[in-house]
Amino acid sequence: MRLDGRRQSGNVDDRRGRGAGIGGKIAGGGIVGVIVACVIAWISGGNPLDVLVQNGGSMLTGTETRQAYVPTQEEEELAVFSKRILAGTEDVWTEIFRQNGLKYVPPKLVLFTGSVQSACGGATSSSGPFYCSADNSVYIDLSFFRDMRKNLGADGDFAYAYVIAHEVGHHVQNQLGTLEEAHDRMSQLPQSEANKISVRLELQADYYAGVWAYHDNKMFQSLEPGDIEEALDAASKIGDDYLQKRAQGYTVPDSFNHGTSAQRERWLRKGLSTGDPSKGDTFTPSYSSL
Repeated sequence: MRLDGRRQSGNVDDRRGRGAGIGGKIAGGGIVGVIVACVIAWISGGNPLDVLVQNGGSMLTGTETRQAYVPTQEEEELAVFSKRILAGTEDVWTEIFRQNGLKYVPPKLVLFTGSVQSACGGATSSSGPFYCSADNSVYIDLSFFRDMRKNLGADGDFAYAYVIAHEVGHHVQNQLGTLEEAHDRMSQLPQSEANKISVRLELQADYYAGVWAYHDNKMFQSLEPGDIEEALDAASKIGDDYLQKRAQGYTVPDSFNHGTSAQRERWLRKGLSTGDPSKGDTFTPSYSSL
């Protein structure tokens, strides 16, 4: 991506080098959920059960403590990159909302290391990036990008931008009321049916990530040859079917909550090609046609 000279968002809460107690669950959906976290733990030689315990909120909430922390040069570069991508989402979604007679209130980006406490509860870096609708914030441990490259083989600046743009997509859903409505419906359904609504949310966030990229490129000529392929490759490698096959050799479709590789690629590509937020309705089509 061409980002030289681009502004950095100041809407960032840098909590790197601090620790936080764990308690409760994250909300708003993330580009990786518990399934992805477990896979990464498994591949890395860790214990997937530890991830389940952490995300189930069974640990007691503790007190945040400061630790001596010196980021690496690579991490600082990723921090600057993330701030520039966030600024791009602010510019794009502010204009899209304005054109539709709405006001866009951007999310805050929270950078953390290890663990963090959000208004939705506690989480660790093993959970991957996530959006918390209770405090309108996107949370990310920048080491996730290293894990994407090392454990999933998904790499490239636009692949990383897609991660951030997807989480911002959940914020767009929250601003439009889609997220709350979907969560209300999910709370009234059995798990297998609630998972299907979760898939619809995630695919729409993928679509919105594509919409952002379309307009960011139109505003700043940011995309370079190979960028789109990077993002599509990342989308395919975080599909529920891909991750489950890699972890256990088979899939359990009823447990899918982010969408298959084909679905995630399809909706991201659609957003990239149309740039039209109104064409991202993932809730009306039949589930089998997503």
